Amino acid sequence: MNDMQKIPSFTINHLDLLPGIYVSRKDYIENSVLTTFDIRMTKPNREPVINTAEIHAIEHLGATFLRNSDEKDNIIYFGPMGCRTGFYLILKGDLESKDIVSLVKSMFEFIKDFEGEIPGRTARDCGNYQDMNLDMAKYEAEKFLDNLNNIKEENLIYPK
Repeated sequence: MNDMQKIPSFTINHLDLLPGIYVSRKDYIENSVLTTFDIRMTKPNREPVINTAEIHAIEHLGATFLRNSDEKDNIIYFGPMGCRTGFYLILKGDLESKDIVSLVKSMFEFIKDFEGEIPGRTARDCGNYQDMNLDMAKYEAEKFLDNLNNIKEENLIYPK
C-alpha cells in the first residue's frame, strides 16, 4: 500500500490555501463533464474548523437552495469536507471557478438570511437531526460572504 500515489487533492499546499472557490477535479463520463468544486470557507490549519452543527445546517440549507435554483438540473452533489473547512459542489458541465461565483454567493446569502425551520430537520428526514445550529451557520455564511465579495484570482486558483 506504500506505493500508492496521492490523490490530487492531497497534493494541494493547504498551508497557502485561502477561502475561495477552486476547481478540485474534472471527470469525463461518456459525453459529459462533471466539475468538482472546492468551496473552501476557512484557511486550513490556520483557522478553526467549522463545528459539525453549523456545517450540518449549511449542508441542509445549501442543498435545498441549489436543488431549487435555476441550476438545479446541473447539480450533482453538495456536501461537507471531512476536514470541516468547506464543502464540495459537483456540477454537470466543463466549468471554471469564476463561472459559479454568482451561484455560490446567492447560496450563502440564502443561508445568511434564512429564518425558520431548517429543511429536513426531523427525525424522519435526517439521521442526526438534532445536530444543527442555524445561528452559527448564518454566522459562518456571512463570514464566507465577506471573502466572496472581495474575491480575487488567488481565491479561484489553487496555490502551487
